[in-house]
Amino acid sequence: MKSKTSQIVVLRLGHRKERDKRISTHVALVARAFGASKIIFSGEYDKSLLKSVQKVTQIWGGEFEISYEKNWKKWMQNFAGIKVHLTMYGVNFKERLSEIKKLSETKDIAIIIGSEKVPKEVYKLADYNLAIGNQPHSEVSALAIFLYELNERKIPESFQNAKLKIIPQEKGKKIMKLLNA
Repeated sequence: MKSKTSQIVVLRLGHRKERDKRISTHVALVARAFGASKIIFSGEYDKSLLKSVQKVTQIWGGEFEISYEKNWKKWMQNFAGIKVHLTMYGVNFKERLSEIKKLSETKDIAIIIGSEKVPKEVYKLADYNLAIGNQPHSEVSALAIFLYELNERKIPESFQNAKLKIIPQEKGKKIMKLLNA
């Protein structure tokens, strides 16, 4: 996993409360499960989305934050780390991955993903406009693949302060309540 000296923040542009609630939740779950420390939503404010993701973190553990930012452009301009915009129009992420990994040893990373049409300012403000592939695909899959590769193909298996833990098995579902819960 990435070093503790830098953090990964995901900026989700253009959340639409009614249309995107499931996909935005999935984006947040992927961000958390694949090693990001925070997700920021812009677009319509959605209190139920924030509460839903906070509840997942309370139950399954970890130090994952979720917040809302009305002015995404100002946020991007003020972000001092590396800004990586995931877009199918970008260059293949593998061409820049080692460079980003090296920079991330000392700088935070913001991964920017859209929902509706991404404003052209995003392309200009980003340090990197990268594609997982140059065909239409889900921002959820793009985020998962990028985080997986960025984090050396490692996914956290457990999180601190978790109240529940899955016991992996071939068939069925088994969840264990943890003592610290």
